[in-house]
Amino acid sequence: MLREKFHLDLEELINMLVELGQFADNALKASIDALDTKDVDKAIEIMENDVKADVMYEEINDFAILLIAKQQPVAIDLRRIIVAIKIATDIERIADYAVNVAKSAIRIGNETHVKPIEHVKEMYVVTSRMLQLALEAYKEEDLKKAKKVAEMDDEVDSLYGQTIQELLRLNQEKPEYLAQITQLSFTSRYLERAADHVTNIAESVFYLVKGLHYDLNN
Repeated sequence: MLREKFHLDLEELINMLVELGQFADNALKASIDALDTKDVDKAIEIMENDVKADVMYEEINDFAILLIAKQQPVAIDLRRIIVAIKIATDIERIADYAVNVAKSAIRIGNETHVKPIEHVKEMYVVTSRMLQLALEAYKEEDLKKAKKVAEMDDEVDSLYGQTIQELLRLNQEKPEYLAQITQLSFTSRYLERAADHVTNIAESVFYLVKGLHYDLNN
């Protein structure tokens, strides 16, 4: 009976993590949309809603710590809880990057974009796919999906490199757009870092299944 309750609690913990992951993904998409459409009001709303991510993160941590205290799990079950705490931290950071992108959207405001932000939008699309796959890998303890996440990170890195090169060139051609180019550079970096945190989630899945730490960024 106690064992059954413990597994139900673990399932609840996983569901809480997935909910936080969806929140972070939605926030990131909304911030990119706000940047693309120059919607300052939407960007402000994203910043105001970030408190929800903080609350969800704290609830996950509190629930995980309570599980350890009440059940005193060992081996794989303990790893499941420890990994949940670590994944929650990575997801919360992704939500923070959504806020950072929203801030850049506000700073750019209604200014005409120096270039279409297609690469930035592509970076988000890949990062979003990575996050969904990473959460599936966690739920299913699927190493193949976790490895695929790390491979997709290379695509984000490539897009990041292309975007920065384009922005550097534009900075030479249109120095009057320096402030905007700086914010677009920041945004690209935020997405690249968000993808790195998703890769961290994939590494946590490897630790969960194998009990060993793997560096999937190399």
